[in-house]
Amino acid sequence: MAPEEIMVVTTNNIPGYEIVEVYGEVFGLIVRSRNIFSNMGASFRTIFGGESGGLTKLLTDSRNQAMSRMRAEAVRRGANAVLMMRYDSGDIFQMMNEVAAYGTAVKVKKIGSNLKETDKSNLS
Repeated sequence: MAPEEIMVVTTNNIPGYEIVEVYGEVFGLIVRSRNIFSNMGASFRTIFGGESGGLTKLLTDSRNQAMSRMRAEAVRRGANAVLMMRYDSGDIFQMMNEVAAYGTAVKVKKIGSNLKETDKSNLS
């Protein structure tokens, strides 16, 4: 399974699916430094107000990268879904930004997916 095919949800379960195996916590982590121009731009934004486009892009890219790393770890463990996914972030030395994506790697299957086709027709 490719990492981008992993189902990721923030809930404890996925409607219509049952958990058949739990692999445990998985996470993706990235630490990025901001360049001096982004820092200066952000400083001006705090004075004059408005969105800091450079920092918004940095955080968006960091979240996407952390999510990709978490998905890849889930695939390595044999999972096809991640439940209870969350993000956490913080600053390191006021120069770098750390973003973590984490959740519980599981294997799920559609409820009733192991029924024979003839048995499925009797359910309606």
